[in-house]
Amino acid sequence: MSLSNSASLIDLQIMWNRLIAVVEEQAQTLMRTAFSPIVRECGDLSAGVFDLKGRMLAQAVTGTPGHVNSMAESVKHFLRHFPVESMKPGDAYITNDPWMGTGHLNDFVITTPAFRDGRLVALFSCTSHLMDIGGIGFGPDATDVFMEGLYIPMLKLIDQGRVNETLMSMIRANTRLPVDTEGDVYSLAACNDVGARRLVEMMDEFGIDTLDALGEHIIARSREAVMAEIARLPKGTWHNVMTVDGYDEPVTLKASLTIWDGGIHVDYTGTSAVSGRGINVPHAYTTAYTVFGLGCVVSTHIPNNAGSLDPLTVSAPADTILNAPKPSAVASRHVIGQMLPDVIFGCLRQVVPERVPAEGTSCLWNINVRGRVKGGEGGNYGFGMATTSNGGTGARADKDGLSATAYPSGVRGTPVEIAETQTPLIFWRKEFRPDSGGAGRTRGGLGQVMEIESGIDEPFDLLAAFDRIDHPPRGRDGGHDGEAGFVALKSGRTLKGKGFQLIPPGDRLVVMTPGGAGIGQPAERDRAQVAADLADGLISRETAEEIYAYASRQAAE
Repeated sequence: MSLSNSASLIDLQIMWNRLIAVVEEQAQTLMRTAFSPIVRECGDLSAGVFDLKGRMLAQAVTGTPGHVNSMAESVKHFLRHFPVESMKPGDAYITNDPWMGTGHLNDFVITTPAFRDGRLVALFSCTSHLMDIGGIGFGPDATDVFMEGLYIPMLKLIDQGRVNETLMSMIRANTRLPVDTEGDVYSLAACNDVGARRLVEMMDEFGIDTLDALGEHIIARSREAVMAEIARLPKGTWHNVMTVDGYDEPVTLKASLTIWDGGIHVDYTGTSAVSGRGINVPHAYTTAYTVFGLGCVVSTHIPNNAGSLDPLTVSAPADTILNAPKPSAVASRHVIGQMLPDVIFGCLRQVVPERVPAEGTSCLWNINVRGRVKGGEGGNYGFGMATTSNGGTGARADKDGLSATAYPSGVRGTPVEIAETQTPLIFWRKEFRPDSGGAGRTRGGLGQVMEIESGIDEPFDLLAAFDRIDHPPRGRDGGHDGEAGFVALKSGRTLKGKGFQLIPPGDRLVVMTPGGAGIGQPAERDRAQVAADLADGLISRETAEEIYAYASRQAAE
């Protein structure tokens, strides 16, 4: 297909849009057939189509940046282990290797070759979070990756339509939730099959034998668009440092961001060393959230694929927490990795401040719980669940931050009804946390307050992996910091932000998520907005009067 005439360019654009629809159906299949609520209800997944060189041509809108952008590299690892010449119709490959997948063992990645008329035309890949894969559990307490659960190297899951039953038996035997885990594996495989079928239908409809011309068009146009945006930015190097809680000592995240004629490069020299616990980040996950942060500011409206990612590069010294080598513990890599957009924004606010928000909660405040139910249930050994939640995002230059919103991960919050159906827990309270958003001309988003109790006469485990407790989001240009996070028992004992802790029956777990930071002087905030916040219960009368000078200003007027 020639790219020289306008008709073919129009055809290519139509096919590009159709390809995005194909991968979105792929993702929706995964979400609707998954057993794990974190996938089914919250969208903690990724799905995409790749060319035979392992380049991502399109990703589903549904999914998280950490999954999508690290999966973009994992397909190349699959191709090193399973060359295209060896692939047959009906094959599918699997791994959860953190350094060749998406950063920790709880994410299974499955890649499937797509054939049309016996000829290999593309690869489909997908990822989802599985709630339990054995080991110490989904928390940061492990001291190496082997403690964290079942480790699956690059293996063939399905061989020309025949499932690897030995592998499936190993998977079932190494989880507290064998029913859910087996179901999630088949869900991943099914979504790739749907994608492959829809792709063949698309190719038949448009009468094309390969994706070569379309793939080159997508990659070239996307790269050109990103480079055009970069060309509008000033050239130079900017720096930022951010401190977060860490496991048992604070972690320093230090970035140097360089904009040059060939793209944007971020270097993390000066960042803290590898941690002895499971908050370390493999380089692929570091790259995933770094380039996502860059994309949010530099190339907001450009589709995410190999072309648009190509000008954005990342480096981190070996043996730092952002380039942790095997066998470092990495189960809670999101706690540090999801802070990276805020780190990048700290550099970019020196370049384009009007595009960049203040710091927010950033890392997910997942309430990871586990417990035993007498007699078992449906073949599972007790229950385990990650109830997804978050605090506020940072204020923007012309808008308030978003409240109780999972940015940058993009996952939805777990509905209370689902959590109470899947576990014997009772959620007594789940509401906005007043005054938690940092005051400013534009206000930070609010965190939330939750109270949770065991509904049976048994304790439950909290595998805490929270941050922004000792180091809350920082305000900007006179804006106030967001409120720090807090975890405790209703009876009064303060809990640790990270690590295994037992919640006794009859008491309640109290979780207060952080608020986002504000931008600008609070006294400059529009009076109508202050009045609305006060009326809605988002701020207290004391905050309105003492921080926003609301009463005195009103009296003067």
